[in-house]
Amino acid sequence: MSEPDVSGNESGNQETEAAVQKVQKRIEEAFDVFDHEGNKTVDVREIGTIMRSLDLCPTENELTDVLAEIEEEDAAGCVRLERFLPVMTLAIMSKNYRPHSDDKILRAFQTLDRDGKGYLTQDLLKQYLTTEGEPFNDEEMEEMMSTAIDDKGNITFKEFIPLLTVEEDFNS
Repeated sequence: MSEPDVSGNESGNQETEAAVQKVQKRIEEAFDVFDHEGNKTVDVREIGTIMRSLDLCPTENELTDVLAEIEEEDAAGCVRLERFLPVMTLAIMSKNYRPHSDDKILRAFQTLDRDGKGYLTQDLLKQYLTTEGEPFNDEEMEEMMSTAIDDKGNITFKEFIPLLTVEEDFNS
């Protein structure tokens, strides 16, 4: 049996433990959605989707690093819950892979909108997203454009930015 915490932090420790348990339950539930065989493993290709369902927004390079850490060596292409859970718990509790704020995304769009129109054309955004930074592939581009384009064929910032952001409560 452990000694009682004489520093007065026992309730803080209990709250932290409860928060960790809540986060782990959420991670397990997200993982289980992709565990089609019910054997506590998922295809490595599903990890990015699982992470995003947990409101994490890793870059492709960050995702590659996570996969290198958690992928099974003896069963290539698979990730076991027991390896995924502690890595994702730490990521969520440490607030790693957080999405950008509405303001930061708006500033990025405004930088690209040299004429100050409040929107980008489909062609201009496609050019940026396929040639700059981590380029989108055709499937990602098509999915984004189907969501982003308004009835005039433009991407209007005020309508699109809320679709790119998530709530700040990462521990729910």
